[in-house]
Amino acid sequence: MTDHYFIALEQKIDQLLDRCEQLERENQRLLASEQQNRQERARLLQANDQTRAQVEKMIQRLKTLEQNS
Repeated sequence: MTDHYFIALEQKIDQLLDRCEQLERENQRLLASEQQNRQERARLLQANDQTRAQVEKMIQRLKTLEQNS
């Protein structure tokens, strides 16, 4: 095999290593983003539940006021 073949092979391996590193960085970024999204979702669900409870309380108060009128 010629030196040209080994140089080309070495370049391909370097490209593959670079691509693997790039994919690892992207994977870490996506995992961090997913974690943030899960936390945000949990926060929004909690806020939604609190809002729903407040609205239900207001509806009950309105019904009570209506019955007392």
